[in-house]
Amino acid sequence: MMLAVDGLTKRFGGFLAVNQVSFEARQGEILGLIGPNGSGKSTTFNLIAGNLPPTAGSIRFEGADIGGLPAHAICHKGIARTFQIPRPFRKLSLHENVTLAAYYGEVGGITRAEAQYRAEEALGLVGLPTDAAAATDGLGAAALKKLELARALATKPRLLLADESLGGLDAAEMERAADLLGRIRSQMGITIIWVEHIVGVLMRIVDRVIVLDHGEKIFEGAPALAAVDPRVTEVYLGKGRS
Repeated sequence: MMLAVDGLTKRFGGFLAVNQVSFEARQGEILGLIGPNGSGKSTTFNLIAGNLPPTAGSIRFEGADIGGLPAHAICHKGIARTFQIPRPFRKLSLHENVTLAAYYGEVGGITRAEAQYRAEEALGLVGLPTDAAAATDGLGAAALKKLELARALATKPRLLLADESLGGLDAAEMERAADLLGRIRSQMGITIIWVEHIVGVLMRIVDRVIVLDHGEKIFEGAPALAAVDPRVTEVYLGKGRS
């Protein structure tokens, strides 16, 4: 099993953001993590990625306990993440942004040439210019999302945590972004956990889906089954609510 989360819990004072959540991510799959606003999706991601320490529970990656490790140590273990709001280094070129990520992701250090090669490879995969002089100025939402993916991929992860890769995109861009995640899985053999609030496109790509509500897991299974599950329909789609 690539990732095993067991009884994951996070409290912020008296607020229980994640409550005894357990799930597994299998080698080579795309796992969707969805739920309404405030359901605990982002907090769960932040716990796995090392941005927050868990209050209780365990997170195991390839058999090793990683719960509570800082973000850079999680990255060095082979887990990369994207962020909902891309924040590239605006004074650096596209190539420099991704090259810097390649350096960050290698615990033992790599040569400049290797980091640049990884940057070109990642930029080419997501469909961005590999020209060393290409600037970040003027990039639209779709290109910024691609840059965010390229930076994550340059760290050579085995598990990618994709955080709302469709936000701010139009319908056609959403379809292309979803297809891109599918190609990344196919070409690089990367396991992907995808948090998204725009579920229509996600459901077409993922192998399984987990649904959270108020910090608790309420469903795990095939996307087609989630779409007709009464509790998912009520809490996520809003049907049955006054």
